[in-house]
Amino acid sequence: MQKRQLGTTDIELTPVGFGSWAIGGGNWEYGWGVQDDGDAIAAIERAVDLGINWIDTAPVYGLGHSEELVGRAVTGMRNRPYIFTKCAMVWDASRTVGYSLKADSIRRECEASLNRLKVDAIDLYQIHWPNPDIDLEEGWQAMASLQKEGLVRHIGVSNFTVDQLRRVIPIAPVASIQPPYSILRPAIEQTLLPFCQEQNIGVIVYSPMLSGMLTGAMTRERAANFAPDDWRRRNKEFQEPRLSANIELAGLLKKIGAPHGCSAGEVAIAWTLRNPAVTGAIVGGRNAAQVEGIIGAGELKLSNDEIATIRDYVAGMPK
Repeated sequence: MQKRQLGTTDIELTPVGFGSWAIGGGNWEYGWGVQDDGDAIAAIERAVDLGINWIDTAPVYGLGHSEELVGRAVTGMRNRPYIFTKCAMVWDASRTVGYSLKADSIRRECEASLNRLKVDAIDLYQIHWPNPDIDLEEGWQAMASLQKEGLVRHIGVSNFTVDQLRRVIPIAPVASIQPPYSILRPAIEQTLLPFCQEQNIGVIVYSPMLSGMLTGAMTRERAANFAPDDWRRRNKEFQEPRLSANIELAGLLKKIGAPHGCSAGEVAIAWTLRNPAVTGAIVGGRNAAQVEGIIGAGELKLSNDEIATIRDYVAGMPK
C-alpha cells in the first residue's frame, strides 16, 4: 500500500490502520460484547503481516483492556507499527465513564497508557473528546508539555470542530484530527476537511463502515441478536427504518466491489480514502478473517461513475 504523510509529521501511514475499539470487549458503556483475546491479538498480528503500519486505540476501549491487548501483540515485533492512543475519557471504580481535560489527569492517563502499551513513547497522542470545552486550552497545553518531555512524539485531536482547532493551534501545532466519516456521515466535507487541507493537518477518519453496518455482513437477524452489552443496540442506524435501508446500501456497495474483487466494506472504506484531505481510515477487526476482508481498501480506486452511483443512492435514502 502506498503510504501517506500524516500532516507535517515524519510519519508515513498506510491508508488503512487497525482500529482497536471493538477488541476492548464488553462490560462498559460503549462495548461491543464478548471478545476473545486470542482472536484480538491474531487480528493485530495479521494486520501487521498484511502491511498495515499503524494501530489506533484508546484507554477507554474496554477500560484499559484494548491498550493491554495492543501492548501484548506488538511486544517483540520486528517491525513494530506506529501506536496511536488518546486521553480525556476517564472512568471510576464503578466503571462509569466521564471526561477530563485537566493537566494532572492527562499526565496520569499518559503514564498509564505507556505502561499498558509497554512503550517508552506514544507515536501520536490525541484528545479523545473536547470535553469539558472550558478546559480545552489547559488540556492542549498539557499535551504540548508531554511532547516536549518526549513521552509522546506527536499530538493530535479527535472530534474537534474548526472553531476548537482555531483555539488550540496558537498553543501548539495540531498534527492530526480524528473525525467520523463515512458514506452515511459526510458532514466533515463542508468545512472541516477544507480547513485541515489549508492548515496541513493530517486527517484520520473513524467508522468508515459505520461500526460494521456497511461491511456487507450485517443482517436484520444479526442486529436483532446483538449481545446485551453491544452499544449498537442503541444506535438508530441498526434500527428500523434505517436498518433495512442501510442493508440495501451495503448490497449496492457489494455490487460495485465485485468487479474489483472487493467487499462492500472495502468499497465503503475506499470511498473515504478518495478524499484528498484524508490521510488514512481506521478500520476495526475482531479476528484475522475480518482484517483480511478489508485490506484491499487501501489500493481500491473508485471511478467517478461509481462514486456518483453511491451519492445518488444515498440522496434517496430516508433521513
